[in-house]
Amino acid sequence: MGILSGLQSDPLGTLISLLYAIPAILIALTLHEMAHGYVALRCGDPTAQMLGRLSFNPLHHLDPVGTLFMVLFGFGWAKPVPVNPRNFRHYRRDDLLVSIAGVIMNFCLFFVTMWVITGINELMWSPELWKLGYPLINRKDFLSFNGFNFYSVSSGENVLFTIASGANSGYVLEQPVFYQYLKTPWLLYVQRFLMGFARINLGLAVFNLLPIPPLDGYHVVNDIFLRGKLHIPSNVIRVFSVGLMMLMFFTDIISNIISQAVYFVQGGVLSGILAVLGLG
Repeated sequence: MGILSGLQSDPLGTLISLLYAIPAILIALTLHEMAHGYVALRCGDPTAQMLGRLSFNPLHHLDPVGTLFMVLFGFGWAKPVPVNPRNFRHYRRDDLLVSIAGVIMNFCLFFVTMWVITGINELMWSPELWKLGYPLINRKDFLSFNGFNFYSVSSGENVLFTIASGANSGYVLEQPVFYQYLKTPWLLYVQRFLMGFARINLGLAVFNLLPIPPLDGYHVVNDIFLRGKLHIPSNVIRVFSVGLMMLMFFTDIISNIISQAVYFVQGGVLSGILAVLGLG
């Protein structure tokens, strides 16, 4: 319950973080669901289009509980796009394409945003920053989701962490030094939004790949490995949904799995981008 504890310990900072996170969540969830509906339409099923689900209006897509989970945990879900598989031209192929469309949309948004974040990072900071020589004063830490300085920038803490035990004030360069190396201050606010947007999209993509009904990963596993032979009744899927919510709400099992997967994927993508740009 990071948001709830944050509201108690730092209400202003938490509210500011929510101002960045909520638009990012709305965009990520809306485009995720629109991708499902658009691919379904291309595969011959106009159900989503007829019901107004090919809309940029977030209110057409949001699930209250799923959106709350996005705010609290960084991953969640929207209202499932209505699909009539009988309209598909090739059932198993089209079911797979529709199921994976949202995940691919979120991953593409994450991937493009990471390139933009990397470019903005070069515009934000004075080149002298990278010459300080401390272990954490490097682009990888500034751009890694689990980096100390990524957290400092994205959370608005605005200090420079110099080594991994940065919680010790002796290893932190305070705000005046932070702003001394900030070449283009207004980009800090753009960067903060994009950092959250990248993290939310990757978290949404990874979460939806879990092979648990009613998530997209269940359809992917069923279509690829079980050849579409598994048919779970809707009432059983509702039981799975409630169980998944309880597991997420009362334990850290799902969040730990998602976090480790997100850090692994983002670390690999970031390393590749830095290598291509010669910034590694």
